[in-house]
Parts: sequence; structure tokens; C-alpha cells
Amino acid sequence: MFLDRDRYLYHKAQLVEVICQLRFPTILAISAREPVNFQELIRKDFPQYQRLAERPQPRLTGAPGNFRVEEGETITNYQFLSADGKWKVNLTNTFISLATPAYTRWEEFAAKLDLVLAQFIPTYEPAFFERVGLRYVNIFSRKALDLEGIPFRDLFQPGYLGLLAEEDAREESFGRSGQDIEMALSGGCHLKMHVGPGMLQRGQVKDEEVKFILDEDVFMAGKLPVNQCAPALQTVHIQADRIFAGAMTQRLHEAMEPERLD
Repeated sequence: MFLDRDRYLYHKAQLVEVICQLRFPTILAISAREPVNFQELIRKDFPQYQRLAERPQPRLTGAPGNFRVEEGETITNYQFLSADGKWKVNLTNTFISLATPAYTRWEEFAAKLDLVLAQFIPTYEPAFFERVGLRYVNIFSRKALDLEGIPFRDLFQPGYLGLLAEEDAREESFGRSGQDIEMALSGGCHLKMHVGPGMLQRGQVKDEEVKFILDEDVFMAGKLPVNQCAPALQTVHIQADRIFAGAMTQRLHEAMEPERLD
């Protein structure tokens, strides 16, 4: 199901976003005032700034016949963006994250993350990290990979396809065939994953091509000492890479134009 293998750079990668999020016990100082000192420390690499007020979706509480709508407290989200807008740091009073649609290799991403955390940790001194996670969102387009007309069962391993893996399955007859998976992994990691075909919509425009979504969130949870976040992230990255490698067939691997990394 998962695969250890050599590392590759894909020239036709189908990765649309990578997000690393580290959650910590609430630090009220972050939402109480603008993060002036933190901005100064990272402003060279993330010169653009905006402050967002986000309200969580209301939720129902109580018992049947006595439900009430409970509004969540407004969350202040500070965003710091690189000059080209391709790298974004989000900071709230419970998490810090780094996200990019321009991911090429782990070493580059980890270096950006190290830069941010090297300033965040001494500035706000979190007690520990409650969750350290990496999310990789791949959306595979057969058109972009010159694989139009090739069934998904020739591109993905059976465990990621469900009934679509059957030889007599007709893709056009499926209205939905996704899987949502939660499981424990080795090394103390956990996985939440959505996988399966789907159609995307951006604003009012619907993409007519059926694409294949592989959205994996690999994380470690608990009370992780701050000085252990780097090895924890390395472990999480290794597990995420094994999942990605185990999902695809050799045909898909070659279609993405792989270049072996040292």
C-alpha cells in the first residue's frame, strides 16, 4: 500500500498546494496585538502583510427539542506573503502554518519553514506543539499528462480506487467514488486522506475534466517538545512520501517526467 523508493523531482508534477501547520496551546498575546516584532524578523522574505478576521461556522448545541445555534469567536489571522505571493505564513493564537503552490522539493520547503520557526519560537515561546502536520494536495489531470482516455485503474493502485479498480468498471457510470481514510502510521504518525475522482469548480466556472484527487494530511499529535519539531516533521514527510509513491503506477510515474534526486 505504501512504498519506500528513490526520491524524484517531477517536471509535470500535479501538486497544487503543500501546507505545514503546527498547533500549540493558545497564546493570547498573538491575538491581543499586532505581531510587529515577528513581522520585522521575517519581513525580508515575507514583505506583504494582511490581517483577517475569520468567524468559524456556527454549530448546533443542546439536545433534540432544545437546540441552539452557537456562534464561534472571531479568530484573528495574520498573513505574511512573499513578494511573488507564492509563499504564505498564517499566524493565529493557536497555530502557525506555511503554505505554497510552488513546491518543488522538501529541502526548499523545510528551509523556508526553518526560517519562520527560528523567529516564531523565541518570540512567542510556545509551551509545546499539540499537532505537527503536512498536507499534500495532488490533483491529477490526464489531459495535462497526455493520458486522455487512459482509465484511472491504469494510473493508480487498486487500494486507492475502490470499485473503480474492477476490470469491468465504467468510469462514466460513477457519480461518486471517493474514499475518506483515517489510520495510524508507523513512527507515531497518523493519516487523514481523501482520494478519488472529482470535478473542480473555481468561482462560477466548472472544470469539465474529471480529475483524480489525492489529498493527504499526515501528522503527529500529543505534547511534542518544541525542540523536537524538526525531527517530527522529517518523520511526517517520509510517511507522506511513502503514501504518494504507493498510490501511483509506473505509467503515471513516467508520465510526470521524473528526475531522480541524489
